[in-house]
Amino acid sequence: TISIAKAGITTMLKSRTSVLAAANPPSGRYDDLKSAQENIDLQSTILSRFDLIFIVKDPADPERDKMIARKVLDNHRLAGSRQEDSEQSKEEVDFLKRYIHYCRSQCFPRLSEQAQDRLAAFYVEIRGEARGAAQRDDSDNPPVPVTVRQLEALIRISESFAKMGLQPVATLEHVEMAIQLFTKSTMDAVKSGVTQYNVASDPQRDRIHRLEEKVRRRLHIGSYITQRRLMDEMVALGESEMMVMRALCAMSAMGEIEFRRERSVVHRVR
Repeated sequence: TISIAKAGITTMLKSRTSVLAAANPPSGRYDDLKSAQENIDLQSTILSRFDLIFIVKDPADPERDKMIARKVLDNHRLAGSRQEDSEQSKEEVDFLKRYIHYCRSQCFPRLSEQAQDRLAAFYVEIRGEARGAAQRDDSDNPPVPVTVRQLEALIRISESFAKMGLQPVATLEHVEMAIQLFTKSTMDAVKSGVTQYNVASDPQRDRIHRLEEKVRRRLHIGSYITQRRLMDEMVALGESEMMVMRALCAMSAMGEIEFRRERSVVHRVR
């Protein structure tokens, strides 16, 4: 649904279409310590209305880069031969369109009692995890916020799985698939910073920036130090290991430091 509150008119309209949106970070790279507004130029009230949110990153991986390059080159090489299969592809697309239309117009599954119990238990579980994470971070707002909107999203996804199979009831199996998809997409995105709340609150960001300055003073450009030693020194100054690690990850994302020897050594690059 879409809520409207303009010119003295307050109403709620049913959404008649699905929305598939994509956005790029304004800075050119995704920063896990930034909020949704800083990483994606969309209001948090809009982001919170998406059922599934996927973070698509492009890490430097030689093997993965080779696979992507090979796929792109094969697409160009086989472009001419695929024109011969265009008629068969058209028939497949037409069949898929008719199938989707039939699913939408004739199949209206509902959750079974067992499926409802599983969704309720999962909702309570992740809400508890959010509260526990907030207590560990000494934050008022949980870093993994979960609201009723996410529960409604799980219900829609579960019913969609049942609808794909033209089944009148969404069973426990459909719910488990929905939970797995939700965990791998939206929950991972929430932990990366895409949510209606900030993953790092303003006091936490200030603390991280102060830690970055301490690391810069301790580690000169070109020098090395073991991560364990650096961590112990920061802890001796009253900092938590978790916040030190977040500061190091932020500096690594900005290219200031590099992790060497399976992340056991920290190298100051610039």
